[in-house]
Amino acid sequence: MAGEGVKPIASLLLVLNFCMYAIVAAISGWALNVAIDRGFIVGPSLALPAHFSPVFFPIGNAATGFLVIFALIAGVVGSAAAIAGIQHIRAWDHLSLAPAASSGIVAWALTLLAMGLACKEIVLGGRNVRLRTVEAFLIILSATQLVYILVIHGARRP
Repeated sequence: MAGEGVKPIASLLLVLNFCMYAIVAAISGWALNVAIDRGFIVGPSLALPAHFSPVFFPIGNAATGFLVIFALIAGVVGSAAAIAGIQHIRAWDHLSLAPAASSGIVAWALTLLAMGLACKEIVLGGRNVRLRTVEAFLIILSATQLVYILVIHGARRP
């Protein structure tokens, strides 16, 4: 296949993205666990508060619940896309390009959605260091995932 010169660049981006997606998924899983452990408990004698939200998170701000859920989904899908990308790097032919590119595009779209929520959380303020890490990684991943998709698509041209 043409474009053997970009194979090391694609490999580097793939490893970087996989590691960052795994970190995003791990921190988001931690935040979801904190929300489950510290969330509001409704018992037989307790009533829901007036402005109860099922996406309530005791850490962060009003956007944290949505950010954590979408970041967790983006992290898992991005990690799976990286695994498909590893198969494409190994084969490096037109038959393995379609699964790698399509899963990469889906992961990028979910990352953009989570990045938008991260931007909203940044605007609202009041979050801890781990949530700031997720925000930063999502912003970086939105760019590096796009570059990875462009590299593997650009490599197929003669």
